[in-house]
Amino acid sequence: MMNLKNVVEYIIKIRIVIIAILFFFTAVAGYKTIKNLQIDNSLTIWFLEDDPSYKAYIDFQEEYGSDEIYIAMFPVQNAISKETMQKLDALTKAIDALPYVKTSFSLTKAKYPRFLNNNIQFDNLYSNNKTEESLKRLFKQLPNITSQLVSEDYKNVFFYVQLNPTPTIESKRKTILYEIEETIQKYFDEYHLTGPPVLNEAYSKGIYKESLLFGILTVLIITLMLLFLLPSKQYLFIALLSVGIPVSLLFGIITTTGHALNMISMLIPTILMVYCVSDIVHIINIFHKEGFQQKSITKVELITLSIRKSFTPCFYTTLTTFVGYFALYLSPLPAFKDMGIFTCIGLVLSFLIVYLVSIIGFSYLKLNFKTVKPILSFKLFNQQLFIGWLNRITSRYKNRIIVGFSALLLFGLYSILKVDIDTRSLDLLAEGEAKNDLRIVEKQLKGSSRLQLNVSTTNGSSVITKDALIQLEKFQQKLEDYPLINAPVSVVNVKQFLEKRLPIPLLKNAPEKRIKRTLSQVDDKDNSFFKLFSKDLTTAGITLSLPEMTTSQLNQVINFVKNSFETSFKTQDFKLKINGFAVVFAQLNEFILTTQLKSFIVAFIVAFLCLVYFIKSVRTTLLVLIPNILPLAVLAIIMRLLDIPLDVSTAMITPIMLGIAMDDTIHLVYNYKQKNNKLLSSNERINNAMHYTGNALIATTIALVAGFLIIASSATPSVSGFGILCAVTVAIALITDMFYLPALLKKFDK
Repeated sequence: MMNLKNVVEYIIKIRIVIIAILFFFTAVAGYKTIKNLQIDNSLTIWFLEDDPSYKAYIDFQEEYGSDEIYIAMFPVQNAISKETMQKLDALTKAIDALPYVKTSFSLTKAKYPRFLNNNIQFDNLYSNNKTEESLKRLFKQLPNITSQLVSEDYKNVFFYVQLNPTPTIESKRKTILYEIEETIQKYFDEYHLTGPPVLNEAYSKGIYKESLLFGILTVLIITLMLLFLLPSKQYLFIALLSVGIPVSLLFGIITTTGHALNMISMLIPTILMVYCVSDIVHIINIFHKEGFQQKSITKVELITLSIRKSFTPCFYTTLTTFVGYFALYLSPLPAFKDMGIFTCIGLVLSFLIVYLVSIIGFSYLKLNFKTVKPILSFKLFNQQLFIGWLNRITSRYKNRIIVGFSALLLFGLYSILKVDIDTRSLDLLAEGEAKNDLRIVEKQLKGSSRLQLNVSTTNGSSVITKDALIQLEKFQQKLEDYPLINAPVSVVNVKQFLEKRLPIPLLKNAPEKRIKRTLSQVDDKDNSFFKLFSKDLTTAGITLSLPEMTTSQLNQVINFVKNSFETSFKTQDFKLKINGFAVVFAQLNEFILTTQLKSFIVAFIVAFLCLVYFIKSVRTTLLVLIPNILPLAVLAIIMRLLDIPLDVSTAMITPIMLGIAMDDTIHLVYNYKQKNNKLLSSNERINNAMHYTGNALIATTIALVAGFLIIASSATPSVSGFGILCAVTVAIALITDMFYLPALLKKFDK
C-alpha cells in the first residue's frame, strides 16, 4: 500500500509533464491517422502471401489470365445496330490502350470459326454486311458465348475488361475504377458496372464511411450514457479522456506502421472505446463509494485506495479480454491476425492510460461526495432497490434458477452443432449502387464471376484426341445441366459449332492427326478472353460463369465439378485442376472453422487458468466458469433462430465474447472474495458483492451493449449481424452474472 501511495504521489507531482507528453503523442497520432489512414479490402487480407492456395491463384492468373474482370452492361435500343457497334468498337480501343488492362472482350472482338480447305479460319462474329436475321441465327449456334455478349432480348450489350494479375493492380484499384468509368462515360450515357474489382472498391468505400460514422456515433453515445452512469459531471472529462487517448494512440500506431483498415479491423475503435468506458466506470464507482465512506483520509490516500481496490479485477478483466482477442492471432486469416494483435495493443494502452488519467484527473477534483448527483438519472429506476430484489430472488428460488439456466445451457450447446458455417458474399456489401448494379447485370447475364477448369493428360501427351474430346463433351454437358453453372466455354463449343455448320464428322471418320490439326488451329490470340488450350496442347480449358453465391454453394459447385469429372473421364489418364478466386473464396469456411476452434480452445484454457489463479479454488472456478459459457450457448440458439451463419465477421465472436463476458464475473467474484470470512455465509458474501459492484456492472453492460448496437447499425449485413450478436451476448452475460452465478455460489460454494 505504501509503495502504491508513493507511485500515486509521484504521478501527481509530475502530472503537468505527463499531460504534455500525452497531448503531444495524441496530436502526432491524430495527424498520422488523418494523413495515412487507408482502407484495404484486398484478397491479401484473407490469405497469407505464402499460402499455397493464394500462390496457386496468382500462378493461375499469370498463365491463364486474371479473373480481375470488370463487367459493363449497356442498355441500348438494339444491341446489334451499327450505332451500338461503333460506340463499342471505339470503347474497346480506348480501354485496350490503358496500361493495366490485359484485354477487353465484347461483340466487336468475338470471333467464330469457319472450316475452309481443311483449315480453320476465324471471322468476326459481328459484321455490318450481315442482316440482323442472319446475325441472330448465327448467335443461336454459339449460345454459350453470345449469351455473354448480348442479352436475350437484344436490349443490352455486355463489355468485359480483364486487368493484369492481382499483385500488379492491388495498390491502384481506386484509380483504375475511376479511369475505366471515365472512359465508359465518353461513349455510353447509361451503364451498369460490376465484377470483382468494382465490388472490392465498394467494400473499401463502405468500410471507410462506416468507420468514421461508428467513431462519431460511439463518442456521442458514450458521452450521453456517461451523463447517466457517472455519479457527478466532474467525472465526465476524465472518462472521455480515458476513452479518447488510447484509441488515438492506437490509430497512430496502425497508420505509422503502414497497416490499413479492413472490414474486420474497422470495428476496433468502437470495441476499444466501450472497453475503456467499462474500466473507467468501475474505477470511478470505487473512488466515489470509498470517498463517501472514508471521510477522514486524504485525497492521495483515497486515490491510492481506489487504485488498489480496482487494479486486481481490472487487470484480470483486461487479461481475459486480451486472451480472447490474442486468440484471433492463431487464425490462418491475416485480417483476423491484424484484428487480434492491434486490439491487444489497444487493450494494454487502455489499461495503462485509464489509470494514468484517473490518478491525474482525481487529483484535480474537488467533490462533496454527499451532495453530488448524476447529471441525468432515471427517477423510476432505483438500482439499489433492484439489486436488493435480485438478491432475494436468487436466495429464494436458487434451485429453480439453476435448473432453468442449466437446461438453457444444454440446449445452447446442442445448438452449436446446428449453426451454419457460410459466408454470403452479398452480405459483405452494403446496399447501394454497386450492389444494385450487380443485381441488374446478373439478372440478364446470370453470372458475374469466373471459374477456370483445366483438364490435362497425366502422361503429358496431347489432349486433342477422339477419346479425350468424347470425355470432355460428356463432362461439359453435365456442367451445363447444373443450375448454379452458366455458359461453359471450351473447345467443345467450337467442335459442336463446326459440326452443326457443315457438318463435319470430326470424331466419327476423321483420323487422329486431322482432328488434332483441325482443332489446334483455334487461335487463342483472337479469343484470348477464353483460354481453350495450353501452348503445348496438353491441357484443355473450360471457362464457367457463376452468379454471386455463398461459400457453401461454391463448395457444392466445386464438389459437383470434381464428381462430374470423375464420372466423365478415365482418371488414370486425365487430371483436373480448378482455378480462380471462387476456389480461394470457398476455402473461407474451413478457415473460419479453424479460427473458431483454435481461438476458442486457447481462450478458454487461458481464461480458466487465470480464474484458478485469481480465485485460488478449482471448485469455485468451475462454478464461476459455467455462467460464462451460457452466453455463448444462447448465442448459438439466436444464430439458429435468426438464420445468422458463422461467416468472416462472426467467426471471431466466441473468443471475444468469452473474454468480455468474464469481465463482470471477475469484478463480482473479486468483491465476493473480499467478504470471504468466517462470519459470513456464501449467501451473504455474494449479496454484499452485488450491492458493492452491481451499479458498475449494469453501467458497463449498458456501455458495451450500446457500443455493439452502433456496430449493428451498419449497412453491411455481415457487420450488422456481428453487432447484434455481440450486443445480445453481452446482455445475456449480465443476466447470468446477476441470476445464475449468485444462485450457483449460494447453492454449492460452501
